[in-house]
Amino acid sequence: MIVASNIAMQFGAQPLFSDVSVKFGGGNRYGLIGANGCGKSTFMKILGGELEPSAGTVAIDANERVGRLRQDQFAYEDERVLDVVLQGHAEMWAAMRERDAIYADPDADEKAFMHAAELEAKYAEYGGYTSESRAGELLLGLGVAIEQHNGPMSAVAPGWKLRVLLAQALFGDPDILLLDEPTNNLDINSIRWLEEVLEARTSTMVIISHDRHFLSAVCTHMADVDYGGIKVYPGSYDDYMEASTLAKQQLQKDNAKAKDRISDLEDFVRRFRAHKAKARQATSRMKMIEKLKPEDVKPSSRQYPYIRFQIDPKEKLHRLAVEVQGLAKGYGEKKLIDKFNISIEAGEKIAIIGPNGIGKTTLLRCLANNLEVNAGTVKWSEKARLGYWPQDPVDEFRGAENVKDESLADWLGRWRRKDRPEQDDLIVRATLGQLLFSGDDQKKSLKVISGGEGQRMLIGKLVLQMPNVMLLDEPTNHLDMESIESLNTALDKYTGTLIFVSHDREFVSSLATRIIELRPGKKPGAAAQVMDFQGNYEDYLAEAGSELAAA
Repeated sequence: MIVASNIAMQFGAQPLFSDVSVKFGGGNRYGLIGANGCGKSTFMKILGGELEPSAGTVAIDANERVGRLRQDQFAYEDERVLDVVLQGHAEMWAAMRERDAIYADPDADEKAFMHAAELEAKYAEYGGYTSESRAGELLLGLGVAIEQHNGPMSAVAPGWKLRVLLAQALFGDPDILLLDEPTNNLDINSIRWLEEVLEARTSTMVIISHDRHFLSAVCTHMADVDYGGIKVYPGSYDDYMEASTLAKQQLQKDNAKAKDRISDLEDFVRRFRAHKAKARQATSRMKMIEKLKPEDVKPSSRQYPYIRFQIDPKEKLHRLAVEVQGLAKGYGEKKLIDKFNISIEAGEKIAIIGPNGIGKTTLLRCLANNLEVNAGTVKWSEKARLGYWPQDPVDEFRGAENVKDESLADWLGRWRRKDRPEQDDLIVRATLGQLLFSGDDQKKSLKVISGGEGQRMLIGKLVLQMPNVMLLDEPTNHLDMESIESLNTALDKYTGTLIFVSHDREFVSSLATRIIELRPGKKPGAAAQVMDFQGNYEDYLAEAGSELAAA
């Protein structure tokens, strides 16, 4: 068990949270949830001993081992990938290193070799003789190719290094496991694999994630970081949403009743305080007023942006939106897409899924006409007005580098439609306000905004562009759950044609009317196989085979 008592954390004048006391134990799996900036990662670092709180203590039961997902992906560049994973079991790794040092010492004496024998026994007890095969299985489950296992971390691509660190956290099978955004950089199949691994473990876990499906599939409790504290709810994310909503509604009802009762009592006191016969009753009611003080409702850190994607009725597409014939794209000897054909009807909502590196982003960029194809044609309807959302917001803002300190308002104003004179400065600022950029926030420079703020800026661009076709590449990246839910609702109501790449199964399941899956080619270096599933995500799972359907 890990117990946080009276934890407070303050950066500058504003406290992040104060007097937080919470217990995590019993082999339960806790989803640590809350808005971006509320302090989830900070609290996780306090639990893991990486940060000292401003006040309070963290206690861990004796003999319990703690494992955590490290974020310093470039800290092991010169080390073998398998060795990085093995370090997840600190005691086994230390015994092995000490034993090997004795064996390598030409001056080691009999006493040293006796100690080496003890270390050998410890190493065996920790499962050292099967450690490399177990570490390799974890890496393969996370999609790290076997040919990389004995190579250096420097040869592993950024993003994929985080998969190695996730394997490291899982390898030691600790009693307490702290995972901050473990699904980042994972594709749908890897996330599904991770769910199965975590469900089979008996560790007490604290997990931060914005993947609603993942939280509901894995977690037994939700630890909600809000109102300056942390409150634990039993059940899945959906259970939490229902319980927290009911609790808030009940508090509001109780407060309303208390205020009505106080008003009645105050009215009695005003009327009869001067009457000797009623003076005692008036005094009694004044004491009742003091006891009926409504409970203070602190402001929530959660904010839901208002998002609405509109289409000019004159630009509504009918029948065919785009026809693709013989599309091919690759880089050098590596083929990604080859002989790809597809017809997309107006109004379809298509999810492109598949493992990382398979070519999903490349395909989307080819469809968006911002990447030159090697062969084939992409023919959009004459009335098609495309809106594109890149995977990394920085890609969209690079064009502003020459404008030294372009503000959010100035940048968004560049995307006003010239044929819509009603989109004046007030509309731009109102759009920013709806996306939770108010007051001085709108004057901020593009260069200092966070990933989540960058994503909301891209939403604002699409809102003003009013495209009848949207192509979105991982739109939920960096967004908190409130923003994801608002975006999900807006896209569900969107009447245009939607093509998007996502690893968020809740997002895919709620939106897609058709699934395009890219699978590895049958031979090394071959282009991806393209599977076209007519129907929603559940239809895809059923049609894709029993292995996927059981997930």
